[in-house]
Amino acid sequence: MKYCSTCGHPVEQRIPEGDNRHRYVCVSCETIHYQNPRIVAGTVPIWEGKVLLCRRAIEPRYGFWTLPAGFMENAETTIEAAARETREEALAEVHIDGLYSIIDVPHINQVHMFYRATLKDGRFGAGEESLESQLFELSDIPWDELSFPTVRKTLELFLEDYRRETFGVHVQDIRRPMSATSR
Repeated sequence: MKYCSTCGHPVEQRIPEGDNRHRYVCVSCETIHYQNPRIVAGTVPIWEGKVLLCRRAIEPRYGFWTLPAGFMENAETTIEAAARETREEALAEVHIDGLYSIIDVPHINQVHMFYRATLKDGRFGAGEESLESQLFELSDIPWDELSFPTVRKTLELFLEDYRRETFGVHVQDIRRPMSATSR
């Protein structure tokens, strides 16, 4: 960030009085510009024991399989965002069955939230951000072609819970491994 979105003057990074982190602060009007993690909301959509995945038509990870998910918009709840993303990416209407996983990804300033969901009528397709969508038997998930670590982790947890026939809420984090030079 170089300029204040309030008055247009330059900003500088400093720790504002009463704070403990560097923030962008306007040198003229003193507006503090907070930058906070972004929320990704999505679903683990199930139909007759199969999971619905979408093949990405956008970067990052073009061509890889993912759960339907995306960035939450202002003025919507996480449930609304998860259902909207499922509708947009998989052309599927879902019944949200409950919160399933919350995965913090601090090195990219994101929080990924997935809800267990059931397709309402079994219909699905490929939205603008998907090359295709497909129902997979749980034993046939394309593990080597999954898009993101949060998708893999959520599906691994789901398989464990499905086998036990009990579903909880999982809270985890995925951190970037430290390189030898940063240790």
